[in-house]
Amino acid sequence: MTIIQSELDIQGDDFARNREAMLAAIASFRDVEQRVLDKANEAKPKFQKRGQLLPRERLNLLLDPGSPFLELCSLAGYKLHDDKDGTQAGGGIIAGIGYIAGVRCLVSASNSAIKGGTISPTGLKKTLRLQQIAVENKLPLVALTESGGANLNYAAEIFVEGARGFANQARMSAMGLPQITVVHGSSTAGGAYQPGLSDYVIVVRGKAKMFLAGPPLLKAATGEVATDEELGGAEMHAQVAGTAEYLAESDADGVRLAREILAMLPWSAQLPERAQRNWREPLYPAEELLGVVPADAKKPYDVREIIARIADGSEFLDFKPEFDHQTVCGHLRIEGRSCGLIGNNGPITPQGAAKAAQFIQLCDQANVPLLFLHNTTGFMVGTDSEQLGVIKHGSKMIQAVANARVPKLTVVVGGSYGAGNYAMCGRGLDPRFIFAWPNSRTAVMGGAQAGKVLRIVTEEKHVKEGNEADPKMLDMLEQMTAQKLDSQSTALYSTANLWDDGLIDPRDTRRLLGYLLDICAEAEVRPLKGNTFGVARF
Repeated sequence: MTIIQSELDIQGDDFARNREAMLAAIASFRDVEQRVLDKANEAKPKFQKRGQLLPRERLNLLLDPGSPFLELCSLAGYKLHDDKDGTQAGGGIIAGIGYIAGVRCLVSASNSAIKGGTISPTGLKKTLRLQQIAVENKLPLVALTESGGANLNYAAEIFVEGARGFANQARMSAMGLPQITVVHGSSTAGGAYQPGLSDYVIVVRGKAKMFLAGPPLLKAATGEVATDEELGGAEMHAQVAGTAEYLAESDADGVRLAREILAMLPWSAQLPERAQRNWREPLYPAEELLGVVPADAKKPYDVREIIARIADGSEFLDFKPEFDHQTVCGHLRIEGRSCGLIGNNGPITPQGAAKAAQFIQLCDQANVPLLFLHNTTGFMVGTDSEQLGVIKHGSKMIQAVANARVPKLTVVVGGSYGAGNYAMCGRGLDPRFIFAWPNSRTAVMGGAQAGKVLRIVTEEKHVKEGNEADPKMLDMLEQMTAQKLDSQSTALYSTANLWDDGLIDPRDTRRLLGYLLDICAEAEVRPLKGNTFGVARF
């Protein structure tokens, strides 16, 4: 394959400005993550007094030391619902993909250090997304549970859709995906069904509480008086009701039991022997990714400069490079795994859409995973584009993306606007994983453009009515529209709404993609032994 010869001037002023802007964007989202950690750590004295570990301490004990852990949706819910200052981001859940006793798993921990781990509407959306990831990638699930259940301020937004999470658990058990839950504290009402629907339940003596109605509600509803332990304590569930299979003595002991259960399952032994992979690192350092994408969205760049810094040996087999210059397609390898790439050097033209649709079908035919690197203003508009069939060809590209059977990975490295977001496999087209750089923007169109559109529409409406619009009113309308769309297109806004699975430092892009491709490849060959209804307790 051809080795990409970089033309990036790493000593130039443009590179320096781009790098400075990217570092500022990285610092911004890292600061939010740190504030969430600091907020949780404020609860440490309270947890220590109760003889408990903080949720992240439990998680650290659960994961294999030194093994990779990919946190997912860490800033979900940022400044949404009750999160007024951004310190409650995460949706009440800490989650990701990591290794437990050598087994790669989907791991979640109730963030009970913040608002008791109660679940907001965003927390529910995050839970459903985590379950989708587990199913698509055939990952066992391990949950460290301690939650006050649904945030009752948003009960109406959570209640009906909440059943979907329970249905997913039942179906995952039937698929043959093991689910292990350690109940560290309270797990009441609907929250009690999460461990109840798990295949293995571990409860911590003197701490775990599982009941559909706690003592106050029980007394109000029936007049019966019962203690927490009688009604739903750890010993009762392990010795009388049989809801729990294992009784742990502490948080650490519960985590130990979860690790031992996984170690006893022949999960990795069921995989076929995997071939040894060897690869060469890119010729250009990942550090240079900080200055590749222009800080000024109007300035052009070549997506091949990113490819040169994520592809093995900086090698890339360009597909139809002379046919259309604005949509880049081609083959590369990342950590020894073949991948088909689609990237943007501008708007998607009718020719670019046709080229991409053909390339997607070729990759699907050859069982080659697809990687989409977003930086586009969308589809090309104008008389020429319309007459060349941009709707027809764009529709075929979206059809190809939607129906491709191979794993699809998406990284938003710049702008992702309009139907270009759809054609490049944005969230609505169900990529297997989607991550974003912190400089990225996702919206139906740019704020300034939207403001001008609304201004023109309003002016024309007044003309039709025989009136003249007030210029000051039009200025205000244009400015307010632009400000609103710009504020709702930032990377933080996107990740808060789960339009991606998390923000990443550009320098981690290659390592992340190698990890994700390995997860997808393992899922392709993993056998599952399912049944009809899942494992039930009798």
